[in-house]
Amino acid sequence: MKILALDSSGLVAGVAVVEDDNLLGEYTVNYKKTHSQTLLPMLDVVAKMIELDLNTIDAIAIAAGPGSFTGLRIGSATAKGLGLALDKPLIEVPTVDGLAYNLYGNQNLVCPLMDARRNQTYTGLYQFDENGMHTLIPQCVVGIDEMIGQINDRNLAVTFLGDGVPVFKTYIEENCKVKFAFAPVHMNKQRAGAVAALALQYYKQGKTVTAQEHQPEYLRMSQAERERAEQEKKAAGEPK
Repeated sequence: MKILALDSSGLVAGVAVVEDDNLLGEYTVNYKKTHSQTLLPMLDVVAKMIELDLNTIDAIAIAAGPGSFTGLRIGSATAKGLGLALDKPLIEVPTVDGLAYNLYGNQNLVCPLMDARRNQTYTGLYQFDENGMHTLIPQCVVGIDEMIGQINDRNLAVTFLGDGVPVFKTYIEENCKVKFAFAPVHMNKQRAGAVAALALQYYKQGKTVTAQEHQPEYLRMSQAERERAEQEKKAAGEPK
């Protein structure tokens, strides 16, 4: 079983290839470039380094959202294009689930935090045991106060990770009433390797879609869509 994974849902761009229990190659970049500049060149480098014939992959995994609207569209378009060209199925991995999977085996609760702006976060809550990862709160977009409140109610230690940690760190330190920790630097952002590993489980469960069926999961409207909706509401309320 060989899976190509792509993640451009956040600040980090990543490409990885797994075959059964082996991570054959992974390329991660967290730098001031757009994912449209990095994703395909990264895939090309990985493919050359591991002598990968793309026709030999079984499926293409994609961090399907939520996340950066632009990043999700770039990743989605790349995955769909590859899926159509190679006639391969896609595996949609929820971004927050994939982020949590970085900390597989962690004894604490795991809470990914992605900065969704407006004091909100794309987040969820997870727990690991000998049977794997369990979703306690499915990925959602909520205020950081609501998420910390739910964590406090569970009264269990928690580990935070994601690009939202620097944004909400002060709030966490002042308001989190349970023991908490922050993931170390090599585990605290999106990794295509984690998306690929989780996708292996999904593939075995038959959770695939066609390239035509795949759509990113935004969880909320973009700023442009919100502004247009507000303008339409105002226009509808104006007297004719």
